[in-house]
Amino acid sequence: MRLSDQVIVVTGGASGLGRAVVTRFIEEGARVAVLDRSAERLDELSKAFADSLVATAGDVRNLADNRRVVDDCVRAFGKLDCAIGNAGIWDYSTDLLALDPDRIDQVFDEIFHINVKGYLLLAKAALPALVASRGSMIFTISNAGFYTEGGGPLYTASKHAAVGLVRQLAFELAPHVRVNGVAPGGIDTDLRGPASLGMQERSIATLNLPQRAKTSVPIGELPNASDYAAAYVFFASRADNVPATGSILNYDGGFGIRGLRRTAAGADLPDRLGLAKPGTE
Repeated sequence: MRLSDQVIVVTGGASGLGRAVVTRFIEEGARVAVLDRSAERLDELSKAFADSLVATAGDVRNLADNRRVVDDCVRAFGKLDCAIGNAGIWDYSTDLLALDPDRIDQVFDEIFHINVKGYLLLAKAALPALVASRGSMIFTISNAGFYTEGGGPLYTASKHAAVGLVRQLAFELAPHVRVNGVAPGGIDTDLRGPASLGMQERSIATLNLPQRAKTSVPIGELPNASDYAAAYVFFASRADNVPATGSILNYDGGFGIRGLRRTAAGADLPDRLGLAKPGTE
């Protein structure tokens, strides 16, 4: 699936899943432009991939920064074939009861602005170049875009919103631009949480997901970031997936076929709320 003539933009491409995607595309012969907030990690990428990569420091919540990475890409490589929205944050499964009422507005805005608006702004910025090339868009979803317990209500809602965004954009932009999504399961990366919850320095790597995967993931192990990268190459390829638009690949290690473990997550709510249990005084 060589992509020797492809030019790709990846947001959040300087670490974790994004970096694995960038690495795989360059291995396939593509040239890549990356938008990321970390100037230090972007510098590492630039040194690693030299003339195959252009780095743009910025924030996916800013339309001007999304336009800048597209402009940098087209200026460096002459065109854009595929825009990949990947930057995201996780809420560490903070449930409704645990959400501080004084912070709900800020947490909602931060998660949705990064996980949903960031994708929308990339689509807006990349659209002219992608229509010109009859290219494609790919967005990183999550198992939380389809199932419960992949995050708290805010993260889960943001990923369901991203599913809707893929489908609506696939409709609006057809037949000129294909729009698809990849929904990974757990990954042992450096994914961080919302600053509005004080989780900006907290890494998902601290949860020891590889150990948990032995009993929770049907395939019996936790895929690493590079294991997921091939799905992005498939959707970006102009030769291998001509029929694909509005499609989302559930690429999650088999979460969808797990057996039933528990019926509900709220059994301890009376205790957590300090309420008497039903039938007691």
